[in-house]
Amino acid sequence: MRTAYRVALTLLLFAPLTAPAFAAEPDAPVSLIGRSEAIRIAVQTRLSAKFTTATDHKKSEQGALVEYYSVPDQHLLWVDENGLSERGKAVIAEIGAADDYGLRASDYALPKADGFNAADANATDWLADAEIKISYAVLDYANDARGGRINPPRLSENLDPELALPNPSEVIESIAIRSDPAAYLRSFQPDQPQFEALRQKLIEARGGSKSVETAKPGVVVIPDGPVLKLGVEDEQVALLRKRLDVPSEAGAGETKFDESVLEAVRRFQLAHGAAPDGLVGAGTRRMLNNQQQQPQHASGSPSQIRALLINMERWRWLPHDLGPYYVTVNIPEFMLRVVEDNKPVHTTRVVVGKPDKQTPIFSNEMQEIVFGPFWNVPTSIKVEEIRPYVREEAAWLFGGGGFNTSVFQRHNLRVKYLGREIDPAAVDWNRIDIRNTEIYQPPGPDNVLGKVKFVFPNKHDVYMHDTPQKFLFAQPVRAESHGCMRVQNPDQLAAVLLKHDQGWSQARTTSALEDGYDSHVALQHKIPVYITYFTLKVNDDGSMSTYGDIYGHDARMAAALRL
Repeated sequence: MRTAYRVALTLLLFAPLTAPAFAAEPDAPVSLIGRSEAIRIAVQTRLSAKFTTATDHKKSEQGALVEYYSVPDQHLLWVDENGLSERGKAVIAEIGAADDYGLRASDYALPKADGFNAADANATDWLADAEIKISYAVLDYANDARGGRINPPRLSENLDPELALPNPSEVIESIAIRSDPAAYLRSFQPDQPQFEALRQKLIEARGGSKSVETAKPGVVVIPDGPVLKLGVEDEQVALLRKRLDVPSEAGAGETKFDESVLEAVRRFQLAHGAAPDGLVGAGTRRMLNNQQQQPQHASGSPSQIRALLINMERWRWLPHDLGPYYVTVNIPEFMLRVVEDNKPVHTTRVVVGKPDKQTPIFSNEMQEIVFGPFWNVPTSIKVEEIRPYVREEAAWLFGGGGFNTSVFQRHNLRVKYLGREIDPAAVDWNRIDIRNTEIYQPPGPDNVLGKVKFVFPNKHDVYMHDTPQKFLFAQPVRAESHGCMRVQNPDQLAAVLLKHDQGWSQARTTSALEDGYDSHVALQHKIPVYITYFTLKVNDDGSMSTYGDIYGHDARMAAALRL
């Protein structure tokens, strides 16, 4: 920091904020540095003192603020010499309504709106602290709104969403130039109809919104007050006349609630679906101020509110824009949907992983469809199922003198070792590491992948595929796989996807299904795939559907979110 700034700040801080700005000489430092600049210097000094935060995220936030406020002549964002600015008040009000969006307003340290005293000797300190607190709250809110409150993989290795957390520097630089900083903050919330539906259910369950009610720009506001009715004379009637465009009659006062005002109020109430009683109480005031009536009593149980919060949080794990065309699987619902322009165009049942072989929660892009696929046995099945069977059956049947390799013949499994196909009966399975073998099942009527698989490469090595075990789709709970998703009517899914991507006819897809042998069809345009875990959904009619927490993720998230 420049020496002159330090000297000026020291001189200024020893004087009350309201002291007159004069000095013995016209070029004295106090006359050169204004109050806003003194506040900015105090902010910079506090931020640059030392990095006291523990987490990498907090260090990143502090670094962003240090960088922003270190720029010479940088404008303050939230305060001025008179206290909180209008921008600051708007952001505090928005963050104060965080509970309506499934966050927790108490998580954000904010200054008290009425805490500033210009005559206080520490007024500059208060303003500097307020500027810093609001800036940190803005960064924390943006991060939380995009899913940064918890780290999903720490709860379970099967929770692996790709979070799009905002860059703190970009947030603070962007909000600095926005004319409506509150709206900018709100934009970090998920922009999905289902999130908004859950949000409205949350507000209803809690008994009303915590948002600060404000009238739309240009609307004459009728403040709280007594019931206005025929014959009443009150200053608010003049506002009511202006709001409803009712001129006063010649010789009559503007503050008198007369017949003309009564008729105007009744017309307004009828137009807005209210009983036309002509009385202006709290409800009609809200309508006049373009405010929404909120329910007055909580209607949701603690468990329902918790479920709403958990499922709202999961929407933060998904991108703002899911794309014009995508595939989504909701594991607890055991359903797959192909969505085009926000509308499902194909829906089908799926079988997902067992509780001890869970289908992971993640997103990726489908790249190809394989007709007549090979099944490459994953390492987990080789180690946990094939190796114990071979060894245990051998000990029981042969007294330890050989190995029972019938499992390979029974399931038409082939074995390769060091790139060469070998006879599993000729292998010493006590000495060889089964993880170093390649065990696979060639295409055919008994192949566990059926006739087709849908590939979206990922570190979990899961995909969607056909299955010979069609009976599983009739079960209400369909958690029976080793992690991959088995698709009912995969021929229809393939036809829908390939018609969209490559213009294939139904006949061409049918031919590929019947004749394909390890036939890979690369998609011209990768299709987003979202594997989700929603245990609560709001239906089109406003009712809610719930699904079983088959993997226990609800409980893990509730603990992490302190619900």
